[in-house]
Amino acid sequence: MPTHPLRRRAFRLLFTGRVLSLAGDAVIPAALALAVLQATGSTSALALVLACAMVPKLLLLPLGGVVGDRFNARTVALATDLVRCATQVLVGLQLLGDEPRLCVIACASAVGGAAGAFAMPTASPLVKGTVPTEELARANAAMGVAQSATRLGGPALAGLIVLGAGPGWAFVLDGATFALSAALLAAVRVRHVPVPRRSLGADLKEGWREVRSRDWYWTSLVAHAAWNGAAAVLMTLGPAVTLRLPDGEAVWVAFLQAGAIGLFAGSLLAGRVRPRRPVLVANLGLATYAVPLGLLAAGAPTPLTIVAYGVAQAGLGFLSPVWETAVQTAVPAHALARVTSYDWLCSLAAMPLGYALAPPAAELWGPGVPLAAAGLTVGALCLGTALVPGVRRFSGRPPQERPAGSPAAVR
Repeated sequence: MPTHPLRRRAFRLLFTGRVLSLAGDAVIPAALALAVLQATGSTSALALVLACAMVPKLLLLPLGGVVGDRFNARTVALATDLVRCATQVLVGLQLLGDEPRLCVIACASAVGGAAGAFAMPTASPLVKGTVPTEELARANAAMGVAQSATRLGGPALAGLIVLGAGPGWAFVLDGATFALSAALLAAVRVRHVPVPRRSLGADLKEGWREVRSRDWYWTSLVAHAAWNGAAAVLMTLGPAVTLRLPDGEAVWVAFLQAGAIGLFAGSLLAGRVRPRRPVLVANLGLATYAVPLGLLAAGAPTPLTIVAYGVAQAGLGFLSPVWETAVQTAVPAHALARVTSYDWLCSLAAMPLGYALAPPAAELWGPGVPLAAAGLTVGALCLGTALVPGVRRFSGRPPQERPAGSPAAVR
């Protein structure tokens, strides 16, 4: 019987740092929106700050994957935690002052976004480097439960801090959690597979070869990108649809809360269920996101739509740890950060596309059309992965690790 990963000191320290960072990050969306709108009264200013955080992240993610593979993931994650600590504290001090400057907040957000591009690809190597292969599923499930729990309690925590002390203190708190995470990472030893020194272009090409050599991986990425684009459409148009209903604000809050509960339940389920075909089952679960989109588009009864959204988010909660485990067992350690960076790039790039296309489509044809189109797209692509031989065959059994620099094996 494998030891639970939380009994291992290295993973326990990593997990604790991750929980602290997630708890701090959970209060930031609400705090940032309130702070910028209070300071400027402009939604355009808020959009500018959000773009400053997102654009550097998208541009630098492939480079972040290369750095994560070339250097020890612990070192990279520790450095990025310190950078994000500094940027969050700087924003917090700006907001605590009498006249916060938008340019400082925007620049700090850009630096924090750039640091995130280097931090995100290290998450998977950190887990793989602190627990043995047979414990990866439990370790990823624990991480998934932690993330879901912070999302579940994040809005309430944000309300307490923002309303009780002000949005500036929310950023200072987030900075403190990054500092604590860095301190914990400093005490963790992480296994690292060295990568031969070569050009940046060669490293990027090798990472891409690892992606396209696995049909189960790149086809799933297409489906996951569609899911993220559809989520952006829902988050853009969903409030407008529900606010037309009686007690529309309460309906939207219930909608989001059901999603948070479903996400948490799905993460718990992932820690207990070991499907024989994990990628296939997880992608089929992700296809359930088409149901709440279709129900919203059709004006279905509110309770039914809320329940459907909770079930769909449970599919996401189940997929996240199952997918992480599949990637960690199938991709060699020396290329894991690069492969993960392409995963994040596809997921994050699809969301701005959804945000950009949903409003003009709703103006032309009404919100029902883009909601239904997004539902059909995500349903078709997620279900369509079942037609891919690699998705059907993938069992999650770890392959024999091959040396860095050897050709990718087709799966």
